[in-house]
Amino acid sequence: MLIALVVLTLLVIVRGVIPATRQIDSDFPNYLTAARIVAGHGPTERLYDDAWFLGEIHAYLGSDAVGRFAPFPPPTALVLVPIAGLEPLNALRVMTVASVGCLVLSIVLLARLLAWDRLETALFVLASGHAIFNGLRLGQIYILVATTCILGYYACARGRQVRGGLWLGLFLPIKYFPLTIVAALALVKSWRAVAGAAISAVSVIGLSILILGWDIHRQFLDSVLGRHLLLHIRGQSEFATAYQSFDTLFRRLFTFDAAENPTPPWPIPWLAGPLTALTKAALVLAAVAVLTRLLRREPHALAPCVGILALLTLLIAPGTATYHFVLLWLPVGLLSVHLLRRHARWAALSILLLYALIGLLPFSHLLGSDTPVLLAYPRLAMLLTMFIVASVTLWRSDEATAQGADQRNASQF
Repeated sequence: MLIALVVLTLLVIVRGVIPATRQIDSDFPNYLTAARIVAGHGPTERLYDDAWFLGEIHAYLGSDAVGRFAPFPPPTALVLVPIAGLEPLNALRVMTVASVGCLVLSIVLLARLLAWDRLETALFVLASGHAIFNGLRLGQIYILVATTCILGYYACARGRQVRGGLWLGLFLPIKYFPLTIVAALALVKSWRAVAGAAISAVSVIGLSILILGWDIHRQFLDSVLGRHLLLHIRGQSEFATAYQSFDTLFRRLFTFDAAENPTPPWPIPWLAGPLTALTKAALVLAAVAVLTRLLRREPHALAPCVGILALLTLLIAPGTATYHFVLLWLPVGLLSVHLLRRHARWAALSILLLYALIGLLPFSHLLGSDTPVLLAYPRLAMLLTMFIVASVTLWRSDEATAQGADQRNASQF
């Protein structure tokens, strides 16, 4: 185990930390440029003007940099304001140090939450592999988001529900994933935590409106949010397998595009939209059925609720990137421990194995342009398998084990 930890740590340093200290890649220019516009009292109402925003990126980071602010929610522009005055590469270095610090903090907190030793927890977290490498290299904020989710759950587990909710609501208006944990808290009737999250989220939105003005928020609601949820993002392919979503899968299967999808296996374009909607609806209904059955037996079963809702969220998202999977640290850890306590060892180990495969397999090297469509979505397939394994196992749980688990969960809240 120690050798594996050393190898994974070296990979994080070589593939994530070192590149982030030497050059600026994509993604980070979007966050930093928006923050500089805010810090410099620029015209924030033009953040969604792609041509103008690209010109600002070039002014700050050089003509080789590319990016756009869409589809980010307006409060995203506030995230890097504290370091907006630094030189771009120095700002990325500060962001990298903050992310590494959050990574370490997440390991420490998860070890306490899951009752694992720190070596096991470090291996578990670092097994997310490419999620960490790319999150660091690209200057993404998802490691910070994942850490606030862990902080929020940790506070709730220790009876500080309002404080936990405040942590969970901090990034909720910027990255929507914390809503899955807030929804799980609502399912187990932890209303003080839900109220804390609402207070925090509303405060962030209020601060954003105060600083950026209402017009940019109106633009987001009118013309950005809806297109993002349907994966209609200007300048980004609607057929890219990198997104690993049902949206792109069905488009590649059924929709002809002369430039991006000239040979769909079944050119029936009217099928793509309905099949995407039906698939997502089926997943939502399955989750509702499993959670309803679970909560009837275990009203305080927060951990599996978080796990199921997190997997569901990533499955129905219009597009996921590798760095999104750091968000699974808490849900997969909680779900695995819950299943192990129910003596569902095979299910827990299967989920952990799939999680590690998603993080460590070099899909970009294994898949090429000639890969058949149905084989070009391994990350989506493994995520779906995790969801199915967890759902079926929870559905079949026996009453006696459920009652014992309910007593353990009740003792935490």
